[in-house]
Amino acid sequence: MYRLVFLVVLRRVPAEAAHRAGFLAIRVLGWAAGVPGAAGVLRWWLGPRDPALRVRALGLDFPGPLGLAAGFDKDARGVAGLAALGFGFVEVGTVTARPQPGNARPRMFRLPADRALVNRMGFNNEGAAAAAARLRRLAEPGDRRRARRRAGGRGKVIVGVNIGKTKVVPDEEAAQDYAASARKVAAVADYVVVNVSSPNTPGLRDLQAVDRLKPVLVAVREALDAAAESRVPLLVKIAPDLADADVDAIADLALELGIDGIVATNTTVSRDGLASPAGEVAAAGAGGLSGPPLRDRALAVLRRLRARTGDRLVLIAAGGIETADDAAERMAAGATLVQAYTGFIYGGPLWPRRIHAGLARRGRPGRTAS
Repeated sequence: MYRLVFLVVLRRVPAEAAHRAGFLAIRVLGWAAGVPGAAGVLRWWLGPRDPALRVRALGLDFPGPLGLAAGFDKDARGVAGLAALGFGFVEVGTVTARPQPGNARPRMFRLPADRALVNRMGFNNEGAAAAAARLRRLAEPGDRRRARRRAGGRGKVIVGVNIGKTKVVPDEEAAQDYAASARKVAAVADYVVVNVSSPNTPGLRDLQAVDRLKPVLVAVREALDAAAESRVPLLVKIAPDLADADVDAIADLALELGIDGIVATNTTVSRDGLASPAGEVAAAGAGGLSGPPLRDRALAVLRRLRARTGDRLVLIAAGGIETADDAAERMAAGATLVQAYTGFIYGGPLWPRRIHAGLARRGRPGRTAS
């Protein structure tokens, strides 16, 4: 049914407008889940229930390995509804220390022949403080909520917060800017991801060079430790377009600094191997490409990271995950958890349930990492 609605209606609506409409429906679902007893029914129907799907990672108990990647819920407005759809965890953001409008519209485009998206949103968000305030209202204040999740969750969705650099902040002040965001979200985030890999903020990807990335990660780690009563896991999200030597260097840096994990990968600037007409690709313009065209490189980066780091890091796989087979392949390649965004856009509201059900049929899909 969703596939029919997408083909007949949604693909004719501008991508960002369709996203806003779909997001409103998810927020309504979140409000409905607040009705006494409704959340339990939705979790029973849509949520991961098979014990084989449970994953212990980052000191947290995930009910299922599939999460929603950052970019969909930028301002933490739809967490309750997204959890009701059956995601094992939700990563909100990217948020920045200061509110910012993002890039000029249009800034999101579909490539249906490739089941892909191109976006150049530019970290449009209301700021880290606004997102933190919404997350604080979801459950008990402060670190008591995290303690409950670490003890088994008891129905509370695990929420990661993805932080980026404010566009107007000079590159030499990036570490302080990331640290400011980290301080604001430390008490409400179950884990934090430093995003240095979006192609839509000028100069951001240059921060992936280890000599520039190191002070950012050190500053964020110190900010989290100062602002939260218990340790908040810290990860970094990298681009698929890095050379293999740079992937190795970031892996080595993460081990050196005691970073908890790596999210592999963000969107790509490559347009190689697309099935979409050249004119359609050109009309979409610059920005990050997500979806199946990213699959092979994202998988290669994941395998390289696992070979480099062994079991010393939690690896979250993202990029081109559309099916349970895709998710199982990433977990077999070394991912502890998997994330998706574009697969959800094309797959519809029952897509998380289908992925988890497919993984459950395959037996225990992955690994456990503390």
